[in-house]
Amino acid sequence: MSTSTTGTPATPLLAVRNLTKHFPIRTGLLQRVTGAVKAVDGVSFDVQPGETLALVGESGCGKTTTGRAILRLIEPTSGTVRFDGTDVLALRGETLRRMRRRMQIIFQDPYGSLNPRMTVGAAIKEGLIVHGLAEGSEADRRVVTLLDEVGLRPEYASRYPHEFSGGQRQRIGIARALAVEPSFIVCDEPVSALDVSVQAQVVNLLCDLQRDRGLSYLFIAHDLAVVAHMADRVAVMYLGRIVELAPRRTIFRTPLMPYTQALLSAVPVPDPTVKRQRILLAGDPPSPANPPSGCVFHPRCPNPLKDAECTRVVPPLEEKSPGHFVACIKQPLLHLSSNAP
Repeated sequence: MSTSTTGTPATPLLAVRNLTKHFPIRTGLLQRVTGAVKAVDGVSFDVQPGETLALVGESGCGKTTTGRAILRLIEPTSGTVRFDGTDVLALRGETLRRMRRRMQIIFQDPYGSLNPRMTVGAAIKEGLIVHGLAEGSEADRRVVTLLDEVGLRPEYASRYPHEFSGGQRQRIGIARALAVEPSFIVCDEPVSALDVSVQAQVVNLLCDLQRDRGLSYLFIAHDLAVVAHMADRVAVMYLGRIVELAPRRTIFRTPLMPYTQALLSAVPVPDPTVKRQRILLAGDPPSPANPPSGCVFHPRCPNPLKDAECTRVVPPLEEKSPGHFVACIKQPLLHLSSNAP
């Protein structure tokens, strides 16, 4: 997984290996640990400079937990996270604070991610002051520049979050993330809470900022139409594990993992002449507190080649073709017609 989107060797900006996050289950009066919720269970991937890696999957699969564990907003249970060659999980105190300037996050909720007691200008300026980038009139000038960069008027700096729409608040959140001049941003479903027309504006803004600033994104999303527009590569998660990882066009044209095929079969096609067979999965996703043995997807897998081996063997994420990694020990069947965006 250390290749660029063109397939050539490259040094990743972010390298995640065997990342896990298990939340303890405590029961009884003494709150003894009786189990664990395996929210993230051995995730590995790279993000190249200037690349957008989309992380997709159904609710509860561990996407947001992965993003926050990378930034150490929650502490991982195990694994390694290397950013620009530095072991992020080994950092403490001042060195960790300096590293966080280069790794930022845009939250999903544009309403809850802003302090209602702080003006927009104060919220954006806070990062500049904390990291010693600017103070006084210079900080105010930078706030105006950032607001203009995300499409907001300078006078908005003196207003409070409740005076803005959801789309405007998300632009404020983007400006706040950009204030400390990061090189990597975790976009945690940044458009899922917005109207469709506003979603397009914010997605285009993120694309423009990436082009102008050379940013790298880990783009967490449910909406595969947005992913098709934003991503260079796509990683598909299921029950805390990555089950397929490939360039965007490869994922949309030739998905190999049965779970990925089922996800793509549910995406509406804006063309009445195109027919697509919907793949319906049986049952509900298993609990991450009690995942199935072997392949985590085997209880719901529609692949006719599925057998007892799938219940015993944990499939590794293997390269089936250049740049196309799949966690499946059987040769999956292709169900989808070519539909790459």
